[in-house]
Order: sequence, then structure tokens, then C-alpha cells
Amino acid sequence: MQNNNNVTLVGILLLFAVALYVSLPIDHPLWLEEALAPGENTQRDIRDLTLGLDLKGGTQVLLEVDLPEGQSIEAGALDTAKVIVEQRVNGLGVSEPNVQLQGEVRMIVELPGVSNPDQAINTIRSTGQLEFIEPAGEQLSSGMIINTTNRPDAVARAMEADPAAVAAAPFADRVFETVMTGDILQNALAAQDEYNQWQIQFNLTGDGSSQFFEYTRNHIGLPLVIVLDGRVLSAPVINAAISDNGVITGQFTREEANSLAVQMRYGALPVPLTVVDVRTIGASLGQDSVDASLTAGIIGMSMVLLFMLVLYRLPGFLADVALSAYVAFNIAIFKLLPVTLTLPGIAGFLLSIGMAVDANILIFERMKEELRSGRSVRLAVETGFSRAWPAIRDGNLSTLISCAVLYWFGNNFGASIVKGFAITLAIGVLLSMFTAVFATRTFMRAFLSTQGQRLLDNRGLIGY
Repeated sequence: MQNNNNVTLVGILLLFAVALYVSLPIDHPLWLEEALAPGENTQRDIRDLTLGLDLKGGTQVLLEVDLPEGQSIEAGALDTAKVIVEQRVNGLGVSEPNVQLQGEVRMIVELPGVSNPDQAINTIRSTGQLEFIEPAGEQLSSGMIINTTNRPDAVARAMEADPAAVAAAPFADRVFETVMTGDILQNALAAQDEYNQWQIQFNLTGDGSSQFFEYTRNHIGLPLVIVLDGRVLSAPVINAAISDNGVITGQFTREEANSLAVQMRYGALPVPLTVVDVRTIGASLGQDSVDASLTAGIIGMSMVLLFMLVLYRLPGFLADVALSAYVAFNIAIFKLLPVTLTLPGIAGFLLSIGMAVDANILIFERMKEELRSGRSVRLAVETGFSRAWPAIRDGNLSTLISCAVLYWFGNNFGASIVKGFAITLAIGVLLSMFTAVFATRTFMRAFLSTQGQRLLDNRGLIGY
């Protein structure tokens, strides 16, 4: 049994060392980052905690379905729109965005740390209808708003959103023929050409390749107008027949090219969305919250460690070691999953620390009762852990059930702060059962095996 405990002790200490190394804000070798977080965005280092909107700053957008009067939403359309919005936001490289439905016609989008909120919002709400237009001999240039056979109301919609943009539209009363739509696209990516000008490179599907080749072969020397949501992106001249891939050129910035590529890549929204409300949270406010939470956490943790040491002495010291491992395990998991930390999430983490200490108190008080009844120290330790376990198990199980209910509520009703609290509290409760019961007992057994006689002679070491 002692050999098994020694193996367990070494395993716990190794896990503690790994968790501590991951959780500390230090540089990590690239091979370790790839091993622990394969496929992650290269902009995210495992030494970084993923912070939510309230801590990192960013933008929260409330979107609402904007359908013509008398038209209803098709079943499942809003769920499909949510998936497409998530794909678009992820395609923009936003760190840990949060997209949730609110009611039957609204959607909340949280964008932590966005550098260009306006561009991100336009990308999110754009219906993403890409068309290839026959110009019919007219000179159509980038930025023009036109009606098409696929979107005959494009000018009217643009007028509602931005009257100045179409006030002088020369072809507002014309409807141009749509010869192909974005359905022929397989993929689209923003890239730079040999002159460092941004463009969108696209690949075509099997059927789309044949259709595109047939059209471009019969229209060499003529322009092919590329339109997104009724706005002309580019009108390049067809120099040769194109079958598999091509490019969209124009005076694009990097953000514009990436935004257009994302919209093209992830398809059209099944319903139009309009922005109801936009809230911006400054990064400075988020940093103040992080600093205040860190200070409160350090003070609280120090007081808990001191309390356990003074009241329970040797067991309290071993519990403090287990509690330190518990904190390292939590932070390492937050980084590796990753878990998006918000202020309520930090509150859930700090609350779980209290629950971990509570489990140790139950165990140690039970040990004292066993000692007072005349049992030996070794037997009191084993009995204390085994008899305190049912109370610890039932208490933590009820907390986990509450976390599941809170998570369901937050996930279905757009209450992301409730969801964050539930996630961190649940992780903390699960880890606390491991450290408070398993790790602390292993430490106690290891110490008894080497210092057991001394404890038998001096029970004051365990606060008896």
C-alpha cells in the first residue's frame, strides 16, 4: 500500500509541476505550445488567459431580424443565421467571440478586443449575397449601388441604411441581370498580389467551375461586374477563360479584403439582420477590473492559507500545499481549454476555493473527533477522510447540479455572465474534490509513513 501511495504522490507532484509551469506568465517553448494547444491561432500563447468582454474590452452588438411587414421567419432560419455569424466572427480572428440567441428574433454578439468594431459589425450583419452581373454595356464602378434580378430591392435597402451613398446612383431605376451567384464558390481568402495590393482569391465548385468557364470563355474582353449585397465590388475585364479559380481586385484595405472573403466563404444569411444596439467597453475599464480581482484573490487566498495553517497546523500546511496545487490546476485548465474569463467567472473560481477549503475543514474536524474517541493518529486520518467523504460528495454534487442549471439558462437566454460563472464554478468544484480528498490524503499518508511516531508522541502537531 505504501508503494502505491508513493507512486500516487510522485504523480500528483508531477501534475502540480506541469500545471504550475503552464499557469505562470512566462515564455514557453514553441514545441510545448503546439503540444498543449495544437492548431491554435498563433496570436494566442498558452501563457495568456482568455479574457471576456468585460475584462478585455470590446464591443457587444444586439441584432434583430429585419423582414418586410407581413413576412414571417422560416423555422430554423435564426439558428442557421447564428451559425453563419459565428463562422464569420471566427473568420475575422476575434478571440473567443460569444454569439447567443435572445428570444425569437434577436441575437447578441460579443466581440472581445476587436480593433475595428464598425468593420466587424458590417461583416456580421451583411446578408452576404454575392453576384456576378452582366453590365449590359454600362460603365459600373466600385461602390455603386445597383438592383439585380437576384436582389431587386438592393437600392431601396441601401437608401434606408445610408441615403447619402445612393442619392446620386445613376442606375437606381435599372435592374441588371445576375448571371451567377456566390453558390459557385468553394472558398475565398484575402491575400496580397505581387504589388502588395489586397485582393480576394477564390476557388470554384465542380459545377461552378464549368459554369464560370463557359461564361468567361464567351465574354473575353468584356467586364464581369462583381456585386455584394447590391454594391459593386469590382468590374474586372475578362482576359481569359477561368475554370477553377480567380481573384477579385479593387482598392481594398486588409480589413476590407478579409471581411469580404469571410462573407463570401461562409455564405449568405437566411434572414437580414439590423443593428439594434451597440455597446463598447474600454480596455482600461477591463484592466482595472482584472487588477482589482487579482488583488482581492491574492488577499483572500492568503487569509485562507493562514487560517488553515493556524487552526490545523500540520494537516493545515499539507492542505495549503494541496490548495496551491488546486489553484495551479485551475489556471492551467483555463488556459488550455481555453475558458473565457469574465468577472462573474472569476467570482465562480474564488467561490470554488472556499468550497475546497470547506472540504478540508470537514475532514480535519472529523479527524479530531476520531482522536478524541481514542483512535490512533493513523486510523484517525483514514477514518476522517472516509467518513467526511459522503458529506463532501453530496454537497459538491448539489453544486454541480446548480451549475448545470445556470449553464443551461445562460446558454439559452443570452446571459453569458451566468454561463461564465457556472463554467468556472463547475471546474473548480471538480478539481476541489480531487485536491481536498485525494491529494491531501496522499500527502498525509506520505508524511505518516516517515514521521508517524513523532505524531503519535505529539498530537499537537495536528491541532488536537
